[in-house]
Amino acid sequence: MAQYELLLPKMGESVAEATIIKWVKQPGDMIQLDDTILEIATDKVDSEVPSPVAGKLVKQLFKEDEVVQVGAVIAIIETDTAAVASSLAEEKIEEDIQEEIIENIPGTEQLPSAAVAVDYQSSDRFYSPLVKSIASQENISLEELNTIKGSGADGRLTKDDLLNYIQTNRGDVQRQTSAPAVPSSRTEVTPVAAAPKSAPAAVNSIGGGDEILEMDRMRKLIAEHMVMSKQTSPHVTSFVEADVTNMVLWREKVKKNFEKRENEKITFTPIFVEAVAKAIKDFPMINVTVNGNQIIKKRDINIGMAAALPSGNLIVPVIRNADQLNLVGLTKSVNDLANRARISKLKPDETQNGTFTLTNVGSFGNVMGTPIINQPQVAILAVGAIKKKPAVLETEFGDVIAIRHMMFLSLSYDHRVVDGALGGSFVRRVADYLENWDVNREI
Repeated sequence: MAQYELLLPKMGESVAEATIIKWVKQPGDMIQLDDTILEIATDKVDSEVPSPVAGKLVKQLFKEDEVVQVGAVIAIIETDTAAVASSLAEEKIEEDIQEEIIENIPGTEQLPSAAVAVDYQSSDRFYSPLVKSIASQENISLEELNTIKGSGADGRLTKDDLLNYIQTNRGDVQRQTSAPAVPSSRTEVTPVAAAPKSAPAAVNSIGGGDEILEMDRMRKLIAEHMVMSKQTSPHVTSFVEADVTNMVLWREKVKKNFEKRENEKITFTPIFVEAVAKAIKDFPMINVTVNGNQIIKKRDINIGMAAALPSGNLIVPVIRNADQLNLVGLTKSVNDLANRARISKLKPDETQNGTFTLTNVGSFGNVMGTPIINQPQVAILAVGAIKKKPAVLETEFGDVIAIRHMMFLSLSYDHRVVDGALGGSFVRRVADYLENWDVNREI
């Protein structure tokens, strides 16, 4: 029998290590090609490590929560094709995973089983043993499972796809029975939970119909980062209203030809990024970080764009050297990063080394916001929804009222190093670039 050494894969130029957050497969488990063996995390990006071979996992070389260097051997897989082909072995895998899921959920030792016996093998679509186990515990029929869209390779249904579907589409309907199924992503509780050690105030009471949801790893990181930012920087926010009518009319005019020529849809985001990059070149002291009593002026202009994930969490992929890209290049970068963020395919180094952040609160219908600075940066710009409004225009024949496309820009900045004059001038300059958009601009 041959033995295959599974290495921690390279995840980006600047990423040298990762933390093992969960072993999906345990020693003795049979593994199919492309089955997820473990889940790893670097900063904000969580990734699955699939198996490049089929066989049996015989050894795990690192424990959960341990930090591993890129290129290190993390597991040993015994490649015995005869054993992999055994249907009995595959059934044993499913039984082991089901038992592991039940054992790892507190308070479910006494729950009766409500899983429906479904032959998921009869489907033409591939499902991993873990996906089939969760589907069985949630009483999901094969017909329903086949309708769930997958984000994995070749449309493969991943664990996260299934859990998101259960949480979003099925809700609590499946749990309204006398013998509830084992919950997979959340647990209904009635007793009062102990307050966290660092909680500023204890919860007074928890009602019988209340629900406690445990923060996932990414939400914990976001919470810590936001609290740290408010504790580190005295936040000030300046607002500007901009008339972006020419910009809106220009995009409406060029978007069909642009998509036909570049095979990309042009949104307002790359236009905002271009304006921000130009304004940073005009006011380079916005593009700094603070190190004690030192101000570090950044050479590169790397603009992060906050993106909401299907899970509800937030991630900030970074457009590097944004000032060196034309509008076509910015559009391609924005679309690529946004698309891969939504399916959790970003590389860890694609969320690092940002020097300024842009967040589009207008995508949720909000007209303005007061964003929290993405440390160690010193400023973040929120762009609001574009609304048609009556506005006063100055013409050579006098003032007139016209319907214009208007939007608010709000800049939060670190008042330790950015004063009101600099912060206000910067956000005004961004608005000027958007207002003075050339409606006849060629791409």
